[in-house]
Amino acid sequence: MQTELLPKQAPKQPPEVACASNLELVQILAPRAGELLKTYSLAGLERAGQTLLEQESSPASGRKLAAAFELGRRAAAERRAVVPLDSPECTYDYFAPQIRHLPCESLRVALLDTRLRATRFVIISHGSVNETIAHPRDILHPAVLHQAHAFLLVHNHPSGDPSPSRADRELTRRVSDAAGLLQINFIDHVIIGRATPCHSAYFSFGEAGLL
Repeated sequence: MQTELLPKQAPKQPPEVACASNLELVQILAPRAGELLKTYSLAGLERAGQTLLEQESSPASGRKLAAAFELGRRAAAERRAVVPLDSPECTYDYFAPQIRHLPCESLRVALLDTRLRATRFVIISHGSVNETIAHPRDILHPAVLHQAHAFLLVHNHPSGDPSPSRADRELTRRVSDAAGLLQINFIDHVIIGRATPCHSAYFSFGEAGLL
């Protein structure tokens, strides 16, 4: 009696990256980190930061995930680099992926050419959970040094609420006064938050008529 041999079943192949689910993509980089998606959204994982990712999976896997998120942010920044930062919406779209998730306030300046395209970005300071410390001279120095046509300020509010604090208003006023003396165009100061039913995703001093 002859026994028919069944063909060996091919091992299951991993899904194509473009077709993979969020869980499958996370598990490609960090097999033990899939459970994190039961607690965090993908955006939540991005905001979690490298330290938490390493604690919740393993040091090697956490670094891989953190590196993947950072590459994604940098790729998005490169795609937008040629887009003029001529509106609060464009400024938000450019900077939000970079600083919206940060646990502390980060103040940055974008130097602009005559077409309001960014030529250089400078991190001015990192602050606490609810405040960043900077002096107008620190902000204006890069603009003078690199002979920028114009500049704009951006910082995040880790709380997600972009409403300007008293310190934000005072800093903006002082920078505006100093920029006027140096005859450098201060285009805007945009605060990055997260959209909710109670407030928008950003606040623009220029749009609010405060510049």
